[in-house]
Amino acid sequence: MSSTLASTPGSCCFTGVKHTGTPAGRIEDLGGLQTYISEPPTSGTTQKVILFLADVWGPLFLNNQLIQDYFASCGYIVLGPDYFFGNAIPNHPPDYDRKAWIESAWKPAMDAFPAWLKAVKAKYGRDTKYCAVGYCFGAPFVMNLCADGSVVAGGLAHPASLKESHFENLNGPLVLSCAEEDMTFSRASRRRAEDIMVARKCTYYFQVFSGVQHGFAVRGDPDVPTERWAKEESARGIVGWFDRFTV
Repeated sequence: MSSTLASTPGSCCFTGVKHTGTPAGRIEDLGGLQTYISEPPTSGTTQKVILFLADVWGPLFLNNQLIQDYFASCGYIVLGPDYFFGNAIPNHPPDYDRKAWIESAWKPAMDAFPAWLKAVKAKYGRDTKYCAVGYCFGAPFVMNLCADGSVVAGGLAHPASLKESHFENLNGPLVLSCAEEDMTFSRASRRRAEDIMVARKCTYYFQVFSGVQHGFAVRGDPDVPTERWAKEESARGIVGWFDRFTV
């Protein structure tokens, strides 16, 4: 049996700071899922798409919308499917049983994803260069896409719900944006993941940030300089990685 490297989302995934800003994208139904769509200000000759696989706050949460807009400003069409069907963290009532919710959310999300991906490729083309980034809950989706060749590059930020087999099956370039101390993806797990990728001669890149916690890449406090820099540098590093493989 494959050992767990990143645990399922927990209490550290349910807190953070909401940012400020005005989303530039729009929300449309795509493949049966409400999808946040953010497009670059000008279209280039090569169409590039980032599949944005959100954490438990969902792609329609303001912080995530602003990250998607940033990726779009760098020349990508960004697509964020709401595989929580409107029931992500921001829409939970007080005292909601989030542990039970997490356990029940996986199957509907995984079941809905293939039809969404098929609709994406029908709309944006099979020859388009696709990348995928997953935050926390979104990490296994990215690893599966990297395993089957659906994307040219993948990215993870403070991932959850990963096993050794995800790295043993990795078949594409991967960037990992990590907190030095993360209860979900520990230092030992991060090093084990690296050992597997080294042994398999994978193409990979680690960003490891001190002074931040799980969730920093989405919900870090912009009023704390260390957290703000780590959040922004995480996004810059991810899009820079994707740029390498979409030329």
